[in-house]
Amino acid sequence: MTAPLRAATPAGPPPRGPRGPGERKGAGAGGVPRAPGPALDTRCKEENHVEAHRSNTSQCTRSNVGNPGEISVNDDFRRLADRLAAEIADGTLRPGERLPPQRRFARREGIAPSTASRVYAELIRRGLAVGEVGRGTFVRATAPAPEPALAEPGGARVDLELNFPVLPGQAQTLAAGLQRLLRADVLDAALRPAAVAGEAGLRAAAAGLLARGGWSPEPGRLLFAAGGRQAIAAALAALVPAGERLGVERFTYPVIKGIAARLGITPVPLAVDEEGLVPEAVAGALPLRAVYCQPALHNPLGTTMPPGRRAELAEALRRHGLYAVEDAIYGFLRPDLPPLAALAPERTVLVDSLSKRVAPGLTLGFVLAPDEPRRSAIAAALRTGGWAAARFALRAAGEWLGDGTAAALGEAKRADAAERQRIRAERLAGFRIRADPAAYHCWWELPAPWRADTFVAAAARHGIALTPAAAFAVGPAHAPAAVRLALGSPPKDTLARALDTLAGLAHGTPEDSGGPVE
Repeated sequence: MTAPLRAATPAGPPPRGPRGPGERKGAGAGGVPRAPGPALDTRCKEENHVEAHRSNTSQCTRSNVGNPGEISVNDDFRRLADRLAAEIADGTLRPGERLPPQRRFARREGIAPSTASRVYAELIRRGLAVGEVGRGTFVRATAPAPEPALAEPGGARVDLELNFPVLPGQAQTLAAGLQRLLRADVLDAALRPAAVAGEAGLRAAAAGLLARGGWSPEPGRLLFAAGGRQAIAAALAALVPAGERLGVERFTYPVIKGIAARLGITPVPLAVDEEGLVPEAVAGALPLRAVYCQPALHNPLGTTMPPGRRAELAEALRRHGLYAVEDAIYGFLRPDLPPLAALAPERTVLVDSLSKRVAPGLTLGFVLAPDEPRRSAIAAALRTGGWAAARFALRAAGEWLGDGTAAALGEAKRADAAERQRIRAERLAGFRIRADPAAYHCWWELPAPWRADTFVAAAARHGIALTPAAAFAVGPAHAPAAVRLALGSPPKDTLARALDTLAGLAHGTPEDSGGPVE
């Protein structure tokens, strides 16, 4: 029987011994007799594995023809992954241990290097291991959590995972604007069905709220959704047919991956640098039907595209006949910069919402269409997808937009975010951190020997929730040793203490962090 896999060591791999009494020629990994090839594992149909499924179907069919007693390589790599998963579950492979390099693992198991690569990729897909650039593959140090943008608010004492910026006294400010809804006639109207285009007065007020950097949207092209996520889903459903490809930044808002999977479209990672999405990467990723991007205060990288980069991206969209879905949810924090939609209005669908600007529980999103055909298609997607806004939310938003409450909260949150970034800069001085000074989050490239997974686990032992880089990664590439810090949720004094704790952890090593919860 094959010995349990141990963590990588400087010594070379042990020679493969003779077959044990329970093994025979034709046995699979671990001495398991090979059975007739089963149907493909339906897991490969999930999310971004559609192409792998098609490829596997072809390979499996070819490999089993004339050999009914043999299983294909596709089944072999899953059986090996199952064995390693069992060793992780029973503690043979401990959390945080480094797995052997893939070539060494391949020699030990008597398999091709490509099969070893698929074994490790399968462990990563199952959430049992993590791969990091230049460091290798490691057993996950903590159980995989729901992707941060899909998760409910967690139970950690200090939440630096989800951004829910709420100002002191905000509820009282919002309550004052809802007094008119206490009238029975007004409330009765607010509880009736609503059109996705809303009313003309609300469209005009929303256009004023979204205006920035000398740009103002045309009210007639606005539609309303039940939130920012719903706005994105409707835009993608209208622009990208099932089976087609969507370009996205290499690290992106995690919900995009879930939306793409449910719409049957394939997200294609595009290169980014310190200025954001690299326009030349769009040409290299063709064919695409659209590009999803965050030019302002990118989540998670914290970058903001300068005007020159935005102009280059607008030109790339025109050159290749592509549409962009511009996520502007944090754009209100940089009112000095016009959006991409100002530079390429005929190629851009802009989406925004009130969740960050006003309140996280106010699920009202905006969609600005580039033209009437796209507006009609997005409106149809909002209606048929169940993504339309409720009239009550429209009426509440109308009150807050009309009396200036929404604008005042946006201004106050700009000051709040800037203060939180100052706290972050002071408490985490000397570390490699990327952030717009106006953002509610930052991207922290951890010092060696820390890995993202082990740092998140160490922070959790101190009651602090963080998000590892892998949660934002698109495609099979290994994620770097980095974490995103969401700065908007805790009180400022709590934030400062939490950052002090994280700085202390980062100055130490993983071996120093195993103490009791503080």
